[in-house]
Amino acid sequence: MISETIISSEADWLKWSIDNKKALEGIVAVHGKMGVGKTTAIKQWLRSINSEDAGSSPTFSLVNEYDSPGGSIFHFDFYRISNLEEAQDIGLEDYFDSGRPCWIEWPDKISELVPENTHHLNIVAESNNSRKVTLETYEK
Repeated sequence: MISETIISSEADWLKWSIDNKKALEGIVAVHGKMGVGKTTAIKQWLRSINSEDAGSSPTFSLVNEYDSPGGSIFHFDFYRISNLEEAQDIGLEDYFDSGRPCWIEWPDKISELVPENTHHLNIVAESNNSRKVTLETYEK
């Protein structure tokens, strides 16, 4: 299923996160140009599930782990990796197999490793500082 939403504010991000909470609990590949709001999306989702963690970009660490009332959440940023082995070396497959939510920024850098059951979130900047957010959810 594919849904599109225009987001113009933090309140819109939070509402979108709440409305899409179930899909966002899986593996989510977050696509978009630098600075478009990929990390903002996960910050708002963390708020929507009452996590006390604020969320931040894991650009240098590759993965951040956040606590939530439902357990751990993993947030990956593969912008700086130079080969697939770097992603594999952090135990990426184990994270994906954990059954815990996994958000992946820059998934195109590891496209061969992204599981089939991944939801895809595409964020595009619009001319009026809003964002067009397209969520393609995986269906069995």
